Amino acid sequence: MAPTPSTRRKTGSGSPQSRAGKVHFVSLGCPKNRVDTEVMLGVAEGSGYNQVSAAEDAEVIVINTCGFIDAAKEESIQTILELAKLKASGSCKKLVVTGCLSQRYPEELAEGMPEVDHFLGSSDMLRLKDVLGGTAPRLFVGRPQDWVVSAQDPRTLSTRGASAYLKLAEGCNRSCSFCVIPQLRGKQRSRTVADVVEEATQLVQRGVRELNLVSQDTVAYGRDLKNGTNLADTVRQIADIEGVHWVRIFYLYPETVDDKLVDLLANHPKVVPYVDMPIQHAADNMLRRMKRGHGGQRLRDLVTRLRRDVPGLTFRTAFIVGHPGETPEEFEELVEFVKWARFDRMGVFEYSDESSAASSELEGKVAPEVAQERAARLLEIQREISREHNAALVGQTLDILVEGPSEESELVMVGRHRGQAPDIDGQVYLSGPALPGEIRRAEVIEALEYDLHAEVLDEPAIAPAPLAPRPLKRRSPSRRSLKTLP
Repeated sequence: MAPTPSTRRKTGSGSPQSRAGKVHFVSLGCPKNRVDTEVMLGVAEGSGYNQVSAAEDAEVIVINTCGFIDAAKEESIQTILELAKLKASGSCKKLVVTGCLSQRYPEELAEGMPEVDHFLGSSDMLRLKDVLGGTAPRLFVGRPQDWVVSAQDPRTLSTRGASAYLKLAEGCNRSCSFCVIPQLRGKQRSRTVADVVEEATQLVQRGVRELNLVSQDTVAYGRDLKNGTNLADTVRQIADIEGVHWVRIFYLYPETVDDKLVDLLANHPKVVPYVDMPIQHAADNMLRRMKRGHGGQRLRDLVTRLRRDVPGLTFRTAFIVGHPGETPEEFEELVEFVKWARFDRMGVFEYSDESSAASSELEGKVAPEVAQERAARLLEIQREISREHNAALVGQTLDILVEGPSEESELVMVGRHRGQAPDIDGQVYLSGPALPGEIRRAEVIEALEYDLHAEVLDEPAIAPAPLAPRPLKRRSPSRRSLKTLP
């Protein structure tokens, strides 16, 4: 069972140490991981630690890992190895590894990485208090089914520009052939509506204006509660909170996008007409091998319906190429589907053969270089579509949520319009004065391949919110591998 609210309050609190320590966090992987990292940030602050942006200055370094596919595992391993060097050259006294990689390979990592002081899993965010207090064993990996984030948990935001992620559920009940998430995160465990709305209200009271709703299979939110809870009604309650400006929904599975949800996307003034739906493929036989539960015609019907019924829709999707059994003909069917659908945003992933995934047992393995060529071809097609979509925005006036200074120059502010999700989509470079957290009207004056340039037109429609620190940085580790993981 998940901890009770009263237990959570005790776990997240604590008397600050007489001398505040310094902690540095790195969060790898998806936005769901980021929420977990923000909870650990809250735990650390409640234990008397101050977060620092430079790992070299930290006494404790916490790395929240991803273990989904080979590329993510490699990134996590290289980050651990790089930061472990600071135990000799920096001020680091304690190195902590958490998240999906250590959930998946606890014993292997413990044996192969003696420089790591503690390992926590994907459900052990609140256990960081015991690690910081010196009472935790080195291998402290729990069961995924024991963790469901709660409004009662401590949480320190790391996103900027008055935006935050709100996690609706943990785990997943799907059986997609290529995916190991249910093994890492357990079966789906939805939060209650009351708890979700309570946290959303807390975030708005802290200055958040954009709530990005995430889970592994968001369209299935509430089904496991078996009490009538559903996504559409919950999204409406969140969007009706006073002070919310945008509500964005991520990770909609194409199986059941019902009329109530489509109506919200089309008509609610605070629900952004933005659909993030990883479709994965378009050929019937490939979808069958992937165990997706539907065929290509249903996908075409759904894309047609959403384009027709949701004015101003921004449609993001993702595909996997090189899955076992993918024939040249099936890939060409996917190419034609992408050309037909003209998605606004698209990610393409080369298949990763995970030993514990059902797809690893399938015949017809596709050579990595073939998968790479297929991914490059799809991305080139999408690049031109994206350029055309952006060009159509020149001359339009849009609401822009200002995030902060650009990475290129602190003198240039950047933001996002409602068709741009944080971190994964493009951004808008702003000419004219603006402050983080403001909603500004701006005219698009130039279209780039993925980004836009716009001129600020008016005074802020919404007053600025406090700019949250942004300590969670991706790193560029050295290319040394740990070869013990399957």
